[in-house]
Formats: sequence, structure tokens, C-alpha cells
Amino acid sequence: MNKKSFSLGLLFTIMLSVFCAPLFGQAEEATPKGEFRVAMEAGYAPFNWSQKTDANGAVPIQGNASYAGGYDVQIAKKIADGLDKKLVIVQTKWDGLAPALQSGKVDAIIAGMSPTAERRKEIDFTDPYYESQLVVVVQKKSNFADAKNLKELSGAKITAQLNTFHYSVIDQIPGVNKQQAMDNFSAMRTALASGMIDGYVSERPEGVTATSVNKDLKMLEFSKENGFQTNEEDVQIAVGMRKADPEISKVNQILSGISSEERTKIMDQAIKDQPAAETSATEKKGVLADFKNIWDQYGSMFLRGAGLTLFIALIGTVVGTSLGLLIGVVRTIPESENKMTRFFQKLGNGLLSIYIEVFRGTPMMVQAMVIFYGLALAFGISLDRTVAALFIVSINTGAYMSEIVRGGIFAVDQGQFEAAQAIGMTHGQTMRKVVIPQVLRNILPATGNEFVINIKDTAVLSVIGVADLFFQGNAASGANFQFFQTFTIVGIMYLIMTYAITRVLRVVEKKMDGPSAYVKLEEAENLKES
Repeated sequence: MNKKSFSLGLLFTIMLSVFCAPLFGQAEEATPKGEFRVAMEAGYAPFNWSQKTDANGAVPIQGNASYAGGYDVQIAKKIADGLDKKLVIVQTKWDGLAPALQSGKVDAIIAGMSPTAERRKEIDFTDPYYESQLVVVVQKKSNFADAKNLKELSGAKITAQLNTFHYSVIDQIPGVNKQQAMDNFSAMRTALASGMIDGYVSERPEGVTATSVNKDLKMLEFSKENGFQTNEEDVQIAVGMRKADPEISKVNQILSGISSEERTKIMDQAIKDQPAAETSATEKKGVLADFKNIWDQYGSMFLRGAGLTLFIALIGTVVGTSLGLLIGVVRTIPESENKMTRFFQKLGNGLLSIYIEVFRGTPMMVQAMVIFYGLALAFGISLDRTVAALFIVSINTGAYMSEIVRGGIFAVDQGQFEAAQAIGMTHGQTMRKVVIPQVLRNILPATGNEFVINIKDTAVLSVIGVADLFFQGNAASGANFQFFQTFTIVGIMYLIMTYAITRVLRVVEKKMDGPSAYVKLEEAENLKES
């Protein structure tokens, strides 16, 4: 009885530690006083992109060996200098920009963001630091390449980036075949090049970049009366800051000191300096040359991303499997005759069932957003991205492995439990010495499969800015515009990792199984006699 109570207490202690661990990890109310942390995608050239060196005034990306360059970076440098602070770039996906700001993980968003009325409900904006016009990017040989007004785009399959006002203005095109909004410009350019869409709405700098790199694309510009009708704020770009941030006035003062001529000069230089322009200038021909050029530029980034992917997947699988083993064992403890102990058993099993159902029944991407940003918003606690990733993958894996372990325990012949009980073994001894060794071998294929799944599922953690392999590939393709080549390299790297892990696990299984053939006792005696 005491041992059962101890097991339950141990389980609750471990579960409490697992769920409360983030509360003790790198908690901080706001960014350090001497830093000005800026969130951006680092994949929306010429406003912002990532590169492997600090050439052309690029700034290091936090938690990454890469650098951020572009128009937004140069503006951010001027603001940081004016505030007498050190500029820190935090690479974040578009959907995570506002949560990162609201949760206090960054001080500002400088990412080509327009100060729309909808966004002003959540965050405040400074005065605009750039003003552009809307364009439509199409294929040069399409039926819509010569369109002079929006009416001539009737019937075209048009899309825009998710959560931007660009997507809402598509409705102004008469008879348009409005497509599902896409996550980023990399996805839209790929869809356009493959013929899945006829065009996408963008801003002129991005259109200039796209057409300068890909000669098969064309940017449609319309006159004011024939183009999109927008509010002034829709075509402006401003710095996003937290509500009632006292430094907004200081930032506005700094921005007012940057003349329109200087802003134009900075943008022209950004278009010239972006990696895509560098790739185009090499004038290399052939698919193999493209692959080599991409690897030369971004190979080190991909390798670092692959290393982080393997690290998160390995630690997450080991911790998750250990958690699953513990939960699986505890859930099979026979019901106690003591009322108090039985009550805690039922309570524990109920909590464990909720944990399992929640983490098996919700996508890991949603869990990442809730845990990483939710803790900061609700409790003011800021987690390191890698620590958050390890925690998320571990508890997600634990939920799946607990059911796999439970099934493995029930697969052990009931007679073994009865035999162990007959010789006086406790439940804990039975599990430790008889059942668990068999379960570990039985669940090894499922554990290996979970490891492989975790390698691939780390890609969803890019939503909180974890610089894994997919995140690095997405950043590279957003800068070089060579989507097929970039993601082919990324795909091959994923395949190499998963195949290598699968082969290693096959070897481990064979080692655990022992020799492939055994000699029976009778046969051994007959061989001796002969």
C-alpha cells in the first residue's frame, strides 16, 4: 500500500515538474534596458531577408548564426542608434509578429507592416517610414500580362498573404477567382511559377524584386483611377509597438529626421544588395549550377538547422518516451482497497486522461503558440525558443507514447503477472523486472517511428521562430526566389536524417533480439553424441 502511494506521489511530482518547468525557465518581464529588440520575418526581400555574412550592413539574428539585411534593418539601425540602444533582430514568422510584441518578447515590429485599423486595435503604430503602391505580379506569358486595369483581371486566380490588407483588396477585381490566402511570399511565388494561381497582390518593392530575379514574371502597375482603391494607411508602412509604449514619440522623432530622399536611397540600395540580386548577377546557367550556388550561400545555415532539428527530435523523443513509460506504468496500477488512495488514483488517472486527450487532440503548432506566447501573455514569462521547443515536443511525444506503452503492457501475457504475484513480487517489482524489459522491445518500432515523426514535425515550430531546417529553408527561399531548388535540398536533408535514424534503429532491434537462430537443447545433445 505504501509503495503504491509512493508511486502516485512520485507521478504527481514529476507531472508537476513537467508542467511547471517553463515557469522557471528564463523568465523576464521585458527586454533588457540596453537592447532594442525588433521582430521581422527576415524573408520578405527587399524589406528584410537573411544571409550568412554581415555584408552590406546586415545585423546578427538572435539565436542564429545568420544575419538580417534589408530596408527594414537599416531603418531599425537608425532607430536603435537614436534610442542609444543595441539593435537585436528576432526572426519571427508573420503570424507570430503581433504575439511576440504583445507578450513582451520584442520591443517593436519592423517588417513591412501596414498600420491598418484592424491592427491598431491590438498594437500601436508610429508614423510611416515608407509608402508604396499595390501591384499584381503575374506570369509574363499569361492571358493577364497586358492588363491595364482591374477589370481586365476578371476570371484570374488571385491571392495574397494571409492576415494582410492585400488579401481584402482582391475583392475589388470584378469577377475575380479569389484563392485561399497564403502564409508567405515564398509560397505565392512558387504557386505563381507552377501555374496554380494567375497572380498575387503585393507592394511595388517586392514586385520589382520578383520580376528582376525571375524574368518570366511581370509586375502590373495601375493608375490611381484604374487600380486598387485604398486608404492612406493601407499603403503606408510603420513600426508596430505595444499599446501606450512611451517610446513611440521618440521613435517618431527619429523617423522624422530621415528625409524622403534618404528613404528612397535606402530602398534602392536594399534592392541592389539583396541575395536574390546577387544570385541573378552571377548569371550561372543550369539546374546543377543553381543547386551549387544555393548550397554555397546557405549550406552552413541548412546544416545548423538540421543539427537543431535532430537535437530537438532526439531530446523530445527520449524525454517523451520516459514520460510515457511512467504514465503507462502508473495507469496500470491495480485499484487500491483504501478509499483515500483509490480517490487519488482516480483523480490521477483523470488528470492523465485529460493531458493525453489534449495533447493528442490538438496540433503541435497550436500547442507551440499557446505555450510560447500564452505563458508570456498570461504570466509575463518569456521562454527561450529552444527550451520551449524541447518542452513542446517532449510533452506531445509523452501523450502518444503513454498510450503505446499501455498497449505494450497489456500485450504481455496475463500469466506472467499471475506468476509474479504468486512468488510474492509487488506490482512495482513485476513491472521493473518482468514487464518493462519486454515492453521496451515491443515498443521500439513505435518509438523509432515517433522519432522520425518528431524530426519532420519540428517544422511546425517555425511558427515560434525556432531556426530548424525548415525555417532556414523558408528564409533562404524568401531571399533567393529559387523555391524548387531550395526545398529540394531541404527535402533531401530530411530524407537523409530519417533514413539514417531508421537504419540505426533496425540495428538496435536486431541487437535486442539476439541471434537470428537458436539451437534447441535436444539438437545440441544430438550433435554432441554424433
